[in-house]
Amino acid sequence: MNNVYDIAHELARALKESDQFKHYQSMKKRVSENEDLSEMINDFQEKNMAMQTQQMLDGTPAEELISQVQSLYQIVMADPLAAQYIQAEIAFTQVVSDIYGILGEVIRVE
Repeated sequence: MNNVYDIAHELARALKESDQFKHYQSMKKRVSENEDLSEMINDFQEKNMAMQTQQMLDGTPAEELISQVQSLYQIVMADPLAAQYIQAEIAFTQVVSDIYGILGEVIRVE
């Protein structure tokens, strides 16, 4: 039987070599070269995370926060580079989420 740690490292290497990760890293580098754009995306992501956290804790985020996130989303997605970055991040996050799902099926305690 293969060492589970060796397989985990192999998975990490495979993720780093995936098209989704490479595209995400490329977009991240391009966005980081534009300080204003990078700041705008970070602001959107922070508010979006705050909204999701509030959703988990309270069941319903504040209307003001929802409105801010929606407005920021429209602004971010209006910029082609920012939209490409967000889409690349979502694609890579989906791959990671799928892997977590596969692992979760195996370790689920019944």
